[in-house]
Amino acid sequence: MRKLMGISAIAVALLAAAATVAEAGYCGVARCRRVCCCAAPSCCPVQCHTVMKTCARVVYQQKQVTCYRTVCQPVCERRVIDAVRYVPQTRYRECTYTTCKPVWDTHVKTCTYTVCRPVYETRTRQVTYTVCRPVYEKHVRQECYTVCKPVKYTRTVKCCTGHWETRQVECCPSTCAPRTCCAPATCGPVVCCQRVWVPEIVEKQVECVKYVPETHTRQVPYTVCRMVPEQKTKTCTYRVCRMVPQTVTKQVPVRTCRMVPVQMVKKVPYTVCKAVPYKRTITTVRYESKQVPYTRTVCEPKVVYKQVPVKVCCPVPCCQPTCCCGG
Repeated sequence: MRKLMGISAIAVALLAAAATVAEAGYCGVARCRRVCCCAAPSCCPVQCHTVMKTCARVVYQQKQVTCYRTVCQPVCERRVIDAVRYVPQTRYRECTYTTCKPVWDTHVKTCTYTVCRPVYETRTRQVTYTVCRPVYEKHVRQECYTVCKPVKYTRTVKCCTGHWETRQVECCPSTCAPRTCCAPATCGPVVCCQRVWVPEIVEKQVECVKYVPETHTRQVPYTVCRMVPEQKTKTCTYRVCRMVPQTVTKQVPVRTCRMVPVQMVKKVPYTVCKAVPYKRTITTVRYESKQVPYTRTVCEPKVVYKQVPVKVCCPVPCCQPTCCCGG
């Protein structure tokens, strides 16, 4: 980053120097403006000529640069060291402890307790109960019923009838029916006899029957049953059980336990660790610093100068005071 800033500063300085050179090459234009600062344009003539102006331009060129960076590379080494291994060993020691041994004793104990003995008694009692006795009664009710009575009447009906008629029609010999009273075939039309059904509508008087409903009344007997409550009494026998307390005594064997202290000895195992030295091979890692070259691309500025023709117009210096001062 610092290299790039230094390169940019150099490029700016070169451009500034080129601008100074270009300003100095305008063939005395600044001096001409100082001499004729008060002259009118119509008083002093203007002279134009072409000068070459030097222009500077910064061009960046890519350049391959070799740089170095530090890389830490691991290196594995094997070496033998002294180590200690702990091996467990089991040992025994005698411990004395006091324990309680149970001793059982049996003796007889007199127990008195109360029991309830059941005593059954037979008793009687009068029970009153209600029963329902059926009572049948006969009644008569009026009942309406409908019957259909046939009534005869006459009505006029139109009937479709007809009769056959024999008619004479003209027909060709080829279309005449085989059973006709046709004359012998000739070249002209033939008169044929044809039976035709003639329909006729005839009115007839037809006797019809229709059923007219009629309502009648009749007496229908029926029986009604009603339940009449009636009180009755009966003697019931039942059995009653009552509990009578009774004292009972019995001998109960009782077993008691008493603890007797006893001294006992037992071997208790315990573990100890014994140190055993041995040789052990380990792998160690160390890091070595190493300069590794790598290539990077940088942009290097370069100032390129170029001559450009420029047209400059400069007034000619006037020596008359009236021209310069306008008096």
